[in-house]
Formats: sequence, C-alpha cells, structure tokens
Amino acid sequence: MSRFEKMRKTGMNKTLEYYLELPYKLEIVPDKIEGGYGARYPELPGCITCADTIEGVIANAVDAKRSWLEAALADGVEIAEPEPDFAEYSGQFKLRMPKSLHKDLAIHAKQEGISMNQYCLYLLARNDAAQNGGFRISQ
Repeated sequence: MSRFEKMRKTGMNKTLEYYLELPYKLEIVPDKIEGGYGARYPELPGCITCADTIEGVIANAVDAKRSWLEAALADGVEIAEPEPDFAEYSGQFKLRMPKSLHKDLAIHAKQEGISMNQYCLYLLARNDAAQNGGFRISQ
C-alpha cells in the first residue's frame, strides 16, 4: 500500500502532494461566444480557468488546481476527494426497451453499417456530452 493510499484510508496528514496526486475530473468546455476554452474541476468549487487553446487551458487548469488546493489547505477548508476510479465499473449493464425501439435502433445501426451496440454507445455518448456541455478528462 502506497503512502497516499494509507493517507486516504486514515485521513491523516493529507498534504498538497497527496491532493495533487488524486485523479480529479477536469471538465473542458469550448467558449462559443468569445472563443477558446473554459475548464473546471467539479469537485473543487470555484476552481476554474480559461485559455485560447486546449493545451493552454489544461496547463492553466493544473496551475489553478495547485493554487486552489494551497489556499484551501491554508484556510482549513475541507477538500473533497474525487469519486473512485473506474475499476468498480464493468462497462456493461442490461437495458430493457420496447420492441419497437429495439427494431428502430437495429434498423438505424444497419443503415450506419455498425453493430447495434456501437450505435447505442454513440447515441448515449452524444446525448451525455450535450447534457453536460462538453467532454471530461480525468487528471
């Protein structure tokens, strides 16, 4: 067990380095009005930044996260930890649907020349991105 795993379990002596090693979710959203990109860490309220390029916003986000964590530690603010990693998720679930929807999905998948599984994954990912305003990078 690494020292970071021990700190996480015991809750003792959590340092800046400990929090920097955690895989906080980074959300990046294109700014359609002014151009460039905005970024935030959902688990760290108010930790936001922006830049003209993806590379720039990622670099700025790393700096913003460090500054946010330093300030929170100095002020004694409780720091949320990210959700557990994806190891606990299999990537599979069973879905029941009406026969008519099953038929429509099968037809559309065939028209696209892909499996129904790939087509449904595409639809879910597209809808999830639309609902959440962008894509996410765990960092």
